[in-house]
Parts: sequence; structure tokens; C-alpha cells
Amino acid sequence: MVKRVDFIYQKLLESGPDKKISAGELAELLGLSRANVSSDLNRLWKEGRIEKEEGRPTLFYVKKANDSLYLAQTALDRLAKTNKSLITRIEQAKAAVLYPPRGMHCLILGETGVGKSWFAGMIHEFAVDIGRLDKGAPFVVFNCADYANNPQLLISQLFGVKKGAYTGAEMDRKGLVEKADGGILFLDEVHRLPAEGQEIFFTFMDKGTFRRVGETEVERSAQVQIVMATTENPESSLLKTFMRRIPMVIKLPSLVERGMEERLGLVMEIFREEAFRLGREIQVSASVVQAFLCYHCPNNIGQLKTDIQLTCASAYAEFISLKKNLLHVSIQDVPHHVKQGLLLAKDYRQELEELIGTEHKCFVVQPSEESIWFGGESENAADSVYEKIEQKIYELQNQGVSEEELEFDIEHYFTTFIKGVHQRINKGDMARIIDPIIIHLVEDIVRYAEAKLEKILSQKVIFGLALHIQTSKERLSQGKQIVHPHINSVRLKYKKEFAVALECVRMIEEALLMDLPIGEAGYLTMFFVLDDESMQEERETIGVLVITHGSGGATAMVDVTNRLLVTQYARAIDLPLEEDSLVVLEQAIKTAREIGSAAGLLLLVDMGSLLGFGEIIEKELGIPVKVVPMVSTPHVIEATRKAMLGHSLDEVYRDVVGISMGQREELPKEVADKAVPALTIVAACLSGEGSALFLKKLLESKLRYDEKLLEFVPLQLMDKAQAKSRLKKLKEERTVLCVVSNYMLDRDLRCHSMDDVVNGEALSDIQQLIDLEEAYVKMKESLREHLKMVRGQDVLDDVRTCVARMEERLGNKLVFDTRIGAYLHICCLVDRLKAGERSVAYTDKVPFLAENRKLYSLIRHELQPLEDKYDVVFSEDDVCFVMNFFIHNKTLA
Repeated sequence: MVKRVDFIYQKLLESGPDKKISAGELAELLGLSRANVSSDLNRLWKEGRIEKEEGRPTLFYVKKANDSLYLAQTALDRLAKTNKSLITRIEQAKAAVLYPPRGMHCLILGETGVGKSWFAGMIHEFAVDIGRLDKGAPFVVFNCADYANNPQLLISQLFGVKKGAYTGAEMDRKGLVEKADGGILFLDEVHRLPAEGQEIFFTFMDKGTFRRVGETEVERSAQVQIVMATTENPESSLLKTFMRRIPMVIKLPSLVERGMEERLGLVMEIFREEAFRLGREIQVSASVVQAFLCYHCPNNIGQLKTDIQLTCASAYAEFISLKKNLLHVSIQDVPHHVKQGLLLAKDYRQELEELIGTEHKCFVVQPSEESIWFGGESENAADSVYEKIEQKIYELQNQGVSEEELEFDIEHYFTTFIKGVHQRINKGDMARIIDPIIIHLVEDIVRYAEAKLEKILSQKVIFGLALHIQTSKERLSQGKQIVHPHINSVRLKYKKEFAVALECVRMIEEALLMDLPIGEAGYLTMFFVLDDESMQEERETIGVLVITHGSGGATAMVDVTNRLLVTQYARAIDLPLEEDSLVVLEQAIKTAREIGSAAGLLLLVDMGSLLGFGEIIEKELGIPVKVVPMVSTPHVIEATRKAMLGHSLDEVYRDVVGISMGQREELPKEVADKAVPALTIVAACLSGEGSALFLKKLLESKLRYDEKLLEFVPLQLMDKAQAKSRLKKLKEERTVLCVVSNYMLDRDLRCHSMDDVVNGEALSDIQQLIDLEEAYVKMKESLREHLKMVRGQDVLDDVRTCVARMEERLGNKLVFDTRIGAYLHICCLVDRLKAGERSVAYTDKVPFLAENRKLYSLIRHELQPLEDKYDVVFSEDDVCFVMNFFIHNKTLA
């Protein structure tokens, strides 16, 4: 899961220090798009990780190894690599340590659990790493809350006591300030330090001198850097005279502010710490990782760590009690409040897919010193029936099922295993997967078994048998046991097949030169008794599960369906309004495990959190799942009928959804053919339909717009989660200019409150936005016809991004007419240069550049991506013309 930008940086590192290479050369070397490589190289340059040498072409290279800024060996440097939100805070911490002569005192702010004490320890470690403090320099921690109600005792703890100072002071005693001499004193919860304590600290912080309690003549000194931490607002909880003596204030971000990518790193690091503590590898279900990434964690990293430890403890207890070979963390081990994250995961689907992908069923965390994690592979042809059956046996025994049910489940798992093998390798060449020696061995076994049993084994059974024997060989060579849980019952139930299996065990031992336990005969017996028709039937059918809110709704629809079709095929789960949806989710997973198969599961639901159940079940069980919303009885009847006939999951889903879509086909042709406007402004109100429609009509009456290009869309929704979902879908279909709502539904979109719209304050901003976007759409049409060498739409998108970066860097927002002029000018300029035309000379260029050298450098730098992508070179004259748009921003019409 290496990002492209990190992959490119790694290749530059491998090429050696000072090895210079262009974006084009690197793109060809790596087989990547030149535009993507160029963009990533410029990003690395902006981050200061690589150097850039201007020229034609521009060359990039890694800094020399002896450059102290890039040794990245200190504790804080290592922390900055994986925690981008802390980069500014880390630079502050470095400055506090490095400030002459002995560093500066600092205050760490942040919510409960963000890691203030830990960050203070990192500051101390950094000071030792760079030699500012001695290797054994003390790091003394003092929690002010412990003595908040006893100022005198607090002072004695900090500064020490002279013998006889008060009753009970029988000897001289050092305080924490003396113990911290030459190091760092960390005052936690400093807002609990009383005013008297803060005042006594003034002299020490100013001069570095102090007296023990009871001393009047002796003045002591200590070189101590003070680091403090508080969850409170320091302006209200600390004296102003005390705050003036703290020059450096560092505010640590909350878990939410740190973003999903950093949260993933924290989650995996905490799991790694637990793996290290337990001394073994931990396999973590992808559903578990998603839950920890998305659940509400108000107490930040502290709570996250506690919840993960509880989860690992639950999994470890099961691991020990059931004597498992693998420590696996599943969603059942997760605390109830963390499971809520699964219901929230659908709101972060795209971000989660980018971070952890969709192909992994689990993550394997190694108990190594380094934080290394990787995605566990999804199920493949080498999966063993041993593990499948052993896992199922443990589950059933834990549930207290009977011996008969246990035996039936084993047979079912053999059937599932054979079916899965057949689906994976029946189109390939078995010789590419199986050892040739084993292929010949299986051919002998099949001939012998078919002759003795007077039956023909199907091709899928032969495939499964070959793969099973290869797995047996690998399993025994690794020292793993082969134990059949019910060898005696199999021998009694299938006497003839078991006798054949015993002879086949002997044949395997002679061919592979290894001893097999008698339990293997029980496994081979199952291959000989499998019914090909039952496997075929199961392979062709999907499960149908209906879940709806309320009491009896789903049950009623399924009951009607099953009675009409004379079957018990469809299954139902009701979700009473007072019931916790997580309880129903666990019930749904259990039911899906019973009726689902590799063919898939069709889930029919009505609304709300149930819409996210499909994705959770799919990840947990590893089977394909489709979800049909707004279920009705006709949906259930059609789904069940088609599923019973053996139609595939995609076919059933398409036909069932078609029932809902059928009404659209009856719309008048003029409505069906009407083009959907490309631009949208959303009026969202959660208080009812009337408010949203009122906003829509108000906007339509107060603003100028082209109805063919822009549409105002009212959203009347029951809750904020639904609003976000609908808005996300709108963004996928069109360009959403802004949202009018009292709720922040999307941080990436501009949002205007309803009050500002009603009183007219926001209308001018919205009008300017509409004018700009409509002009932008029309400009695309014009450039499509006008430009000859480049695609108008593509170059306009790139130029728009380029100008936006210039505006941001300069802090100079171009007015409407100027921005449109800049877009057109640069687009046409790229087209002319691409056609080989010469640049137009800029009058008085030399004095103009002399007066605006800084602006020239910035504009040229931001034009670099356009040069790289379109393979053109902007001359000094070209850059001067672009500079004019910013110099004459307010006057250029």
C-alpha cells in the first residue's frame, strides 16, 4: 500500500545522492504518467524532501546524505514522517529546545487524551538526541492536581525542605526542581497550580534561583527547562504574569483534527505494541480496522489505546481458552461503542478505500521493534479445508451445538471448499498450481477409488482432492497436526469409503515419503462421499434476506413470499424502533453466514443505517452482497423467485431494482429528454420540506442565472447523515457550487447560513460564484472550438488550478473580470507555444523585472506544472504578461 509519491521518492533515494533526473526520464523509468510524476516531484520539492535545478528540462535530486536537515534520526524527526498534523508543533518543540542559552519554557495545550505527557517526553528525547542535554539528563514529572488543595505541601515538593522548617521535617530534602537540574521538569495539569505556586515560580523562571522551604540565607540554582501541560484555556486558568514567562505555546490537535490517514497509523501502531507485548503476531479483521477508524472517540488517543487493548484482551482470552494457533481479532471482540464505527463507515467510504483498499480481509501486525503492517491476502486457491473446518468447529463448540449438527456442518464445509476450488481454477491449467508429482498421485488415487466405489468422481472433486493433498504435505512439513474431530463417526457412517481412504493414505505415504495420521483418512473419505448435484445446486443459488424497521414488517413480506412460492427460501429480520441497530447487525451477520454462499447474498432493506449493512456483511464474511433499498413485497417475491431458479446475484439485483425503475419509463418524453444542468446550488433544511422549498424560491427570485446551466436543489431530509449521503451523490453527478444550510454537511463546499441568505448578506457572494462558474462553463465551449493544439476543457481545468495556487501564495484574490482574462490569456498562450509560435515581447521588461523580482519567481514557479504537462517553455516575456493580472488586479477590466 505504498503511495505513488513515496514510491517516486524511494526511487530517487535508490539512484543515489546528487543524481539528477528529469520528470520525463523518471516517468519512463517507472512506467508512469509524466504529468503525475511531475506533479509528485514538485510536491516533494515543496515539502523540502528533494532539490530542484532550474533549466530545460528541470532536474530533481535528493539532498546529500550529510545534510543535517535530512538525517531524520531524532525522535521528533521520526514522528514528523508519519504525523503531518504535528509538523508545525514539532518545529515549535525543536525551537524551544534549541533556543540559547538553555532552551525556553513551553506550554502544551490540548484535549484530554491527545498525548500531552507523551509529547513532553518526546521533547526530552529530542534534546538528548541532539546533545542539548546529557544522555542521563533527568525528566521529572509532577502532577499539580495531586497537591492543588495544599499550596504549602506543593511548594515543598517542588523546591525541597530544610531540616526543622516545620514539625516532621527531620532532614534536608531535595525538591523536584533540584532533581530535574540539567534536564526537564514536566508540570502536568498546570491549571491546578494555585496562584501562590505560580508566583513562587516567577523568580525561578526568571533567574534560575530558588530556596528550600525554611531557608532564608542560602540561595540555590538549577538549570531546568520547564514544560507544562493543560486541558484548560490558559488565559482564564493561569495568571497573566505567569503566562508572560512562557514564550512557547504548543497546541496538539485532537484525534478528529489529525485526519483518517494519521488515525490509521495510530491504530496499527497500537496494535503493534500489543503484538509486541503478547509476543506474537496478531491478525486483525478489516472490519475491526474500519470500526476503529470511524467510531466516536471523545477522549482521543488515550481512549483509542484503551479500546484496542480491551479488544486484544478479548481476542487473547479466546485464543488461550480454545488453544488456537492464530491470534485473530474479529468484530465480535470489539467493545460495543466501537462497533458503532461500522455504521459510520459508509460516510467515509472513498477515504477508507484509498487508505486500506477493498481487497484485504485482514491485516497482519508483526511483533517487531519496527511498526510494520501489511494487508493479509484474500482467500485464494491455497486455502486449506483444515483451517476452515477447525475454525467452524471452534465456533460451534463455543455455541454448544449437538454432535449431529457438528457433523453436518463439516460436510457442508467440504462442499463449500470444493465449490470454491472449482470456481477459482477450473479455467486454468492445474499443472501451474499443483506439484506434478501430486497430479500423478491423484490420478492413481482417482482410478483406484472409482474402481472400488463404482462411481465417477467429478472434475471439481478431483481438483479439490489434488489441492488438499498438496496442502497436507505443506502442513505436515511445517509441523502442524492433522486431526479429524469425528474420525469414528465417519468410519461408521461411510465404511466402504473409509476403507478406500485408508488405502489412499498408504499410497500418499509411499509417493511423498512421509507419514500421515489416521485422521487424514477421515478427510479423504469426505471427498469420496460428496454429491455432485448438491454442490451444483448450492453453487447456483444466492441468499435472500429482508430487514426493515418496525415490528413485523419484514416478517410479513417474507411470509407472503414463501407461502406464494411454497418454500422457506427467504429470511426476515425485524428491527423494532427501540432496538439497537448493532444487535440487529450481529443477527444479520449470523443469518447471512447461514444462508449466504460464494454465490452471494441479496439484502433488501427500507432505510437508514440498514443501507450500510451490506458492505459490513460483505467484508466480514467475504461473500458478494448487493443491497436493494425501499423494499416492498413485489421486490421480495421477484428476488426469491429468481434466486430459486439459480440466477446470479447481479441478475437478480438488476431485475429487482428494475421494479422500482419501471415507473421512470412512463414519464413524458419531454421530461425524460430534458438535460440536467451541470451546476447546482443546494438548499438543505432538516426541519421540513417547506423551509427548503422557501429557500429554493428565494434564491431563484434574487439571483441571476442561466436555467440551462444551473439548478437550485432543495433537500428535505430526516437526519444529518442522510443529508450528507444525498449531497455526496449530487457531487458525483454535477458541480455543486455551494450549500445554503445551518448545518455543515461537507467541509469541501462553501456553506452559507440561511440567515445570511434571508437578510441578503450572502447573495452578492453567491451571485459572484454563479457568474464565475457560468462563465467557466461557457469558456470551455468557446475554447473547444478556438484552441487547436490542446483540449480546451483540459487546459482550462489546469490553468484554473494554477491561477488558484498563485492567488493563494500571493494572498491576492483576482476580481471576476481579471480572473476570466487570466484564464483565457494563459490557455491561449499554452496553445500558441504548443504550436511553435514565438512569444510576444514585453515592453520595458528589464526595469519591470527589477522592480518585481519576487513576484516573477513565484509566478514562474507556479507555471512549472503547466510547462511539464504540456511540454512548453514560458519565456520571461510570457511571465511578465501573467504578472500584470496580479499587479493591476483592481483596475484591469
